[in-house]
Amino acid sequence: MSETEETTYVGKACAYITRETGELLVFEGPGHEGLQIPKGTLEGDESPREGLFREVREESGLATLQGTDHLTTDIWVRYQSPPKYYVRHFFHATVHEPRDSWTHTVQDGGDEHGAEFEFSWIEPTGDRKFALDLDDYVGLLPSSTAGPDRRVASD
Repeated sequence: MSETEETTYVGKACAYITRETGELLVFEGPGHEGLQIPKGTLEGDESPREGLFREVREESGLATLQGTDHLTTDIWVRYQSPPKYYVRHFFHATVHEPRDSWTHTVQDGGDEHGAEFEFSWIEPTGDRKFALDLDDYVGLLPSSTAGPDRRVASD
């Protein structure tokens, strides 16, 4: 790293949201490099859990999550030069959501205001790659959610 490059760490909250059928919520949207899960940057002194609820509400419109559990935290390198590291906090939550798909328009007034996210559900089998390596911890979902080949997260 050169003397002019400064390492940056950015906190992120990432949500693996499943519904009663075990399906995982994903989205595609403008400028989103492929399949993703609800996630976003932590603001100010916001805790990862607080950021999770805010980001899910802003990006999907879902206001109620049940059984929210922290799965893991990692550091993921987004850029090598200048170095930018994401400190990603992954959570699992369930939701009662009868819609099979929907489009949500962000209305928070922030950077993504007006952006449209196209949500749908997929089987969390691990055979689909997500943008930004967001599929890294699908295998930590409870076995009743992630299918027969998935391991259960340990505390």
